[in-house]
Amino acid sequence: MTRLLEGIRILSVEQYGAGPYGTQLLADLGAEVIKIEDGQRGGDVSRAVGPYLLGEGDSDFFQTFSKGKKSIDIDLKSKEGRKLFDTLVVSSDAVVNNLRGDQPVKLGLDFARLGAVNPKIVCAHLSAYGRNNSRAGWPGYDYLMQAEAGFMLATGEPDGPPIRCGLSIIDFHTGSHLATAILAGILGAQRSGTGCDVDVTLFDTALHQLSYPATWYLNRGHATERLPRGAHPSIAPSQLVKTKDGWGLLMCQTPKFWDLFCELAGAQHLKTDPRFATNPARHKNLAQLTEVVDEILSHRTSQEWVDHFAGQVPFAPVLDIPRALDNPYLAETEMLEVVAHPSKPEGLRTLASPFRVNGKRPVTSRAPELGEHNGEFSQGAPAKP
Repeated sequence: MTRLLEGIRILSVEQYGAGPYGTQLLADLGAEVIKIEDGQRGGDVSRAVGPYLLGEGDSDFFQTFSKGKKSIDIDLKSKEGRKLFDTLVVSSDAVVNNLRGDQPVKLGLDFARLGAVNPKIVCAHLSAYGRNNSRAGWPGYDYLMQAEAGFMLATGEPDGPPIRCGLSIIDFHTGSHLATAILAGILGAQRSGTGCDVDVTLFDTALHQLSYPATWYLNRGHATERLPRGAHPSIAPSQLVKTKDGWGLLMCQTPKFWDLFCELAGAQHLKTDPRFATNPARHKNLAQLTEVVDEILSHRTSQEWVDHFAGQVPFAPVLDIPRALDNPYLAETEMLEVVAHPSKPEGLRTLASPFRVNGKRPVTSRAPELGEHNGEFSQGAPAKP
């Protein structure tokens, strides 16, 4: 695959999920991402995150977020470590961290200090709440953001308890924002000759994802509430539906798709039923609509409906994680890969990169051992690849 970011060097003081997720996206695209890890403290904490370990200082969790990167052991609090770090900054394009908001200035990871070392350096900061406000020193995690930003009371059944998303979507989306900010900063520095600080936070990202319900509330005072079956707040049917063997997700987002659903499901009469003839009517009569659609879809399995609709109607089966990963469609799209790993002779199976360049996905390698690349940088930074 064409390595679009070949020649870009990124130093990353990163740990756990959000920051490493963002820099791994850049590594996928060819950037040289160097993890700065303190060996005396065990390096990236995710190396020890269980339950599945691959040996000392390595885990399935760690491999998920640090494939294709390098690792050097540097104590940023020591004089020697800071000196070596600064030599790396000279030949780097960005310095990244996902520390607590009050830490970058203490460790000298901001542009106020590093700009004197390399005027074009981009200092990218991912934190829970930001660096310059009353919460700068607060620790923060994905689930906390889902709680405070309104996600948990916008998810689930109307009469049920607050529900968080089953995956760390705020971490991953903030990591994606980080990658975008890094690239924008580097592009700007290449044009102007001057780097900068760029910041993204878990809290800002979560709040920003409130999207149009936020606009509705801020301008109309409308509070979007949970509807049964996770139904869309204004479009129907766009919700969970029952099939012969479980659940499906039907999304008739436009009148065209509602008409196609009625035709392909053998329910043409619904198009002229006054309760369901228009989207406002369908949404007003959502409970009745749900009963009618459930009865229609109960005659086939979810997969049979997928095959029957054949992409003409937006419909998906509701799968658990094993069935989602065993889906034969993944082989067709090459969304799984096997990387060589010394602890697994058969290789470590992982998800492939979400990117394609000229039709090809990146070929990645395992995450590095702690300090694996010390020798490469022990005398300072070599020329960028």
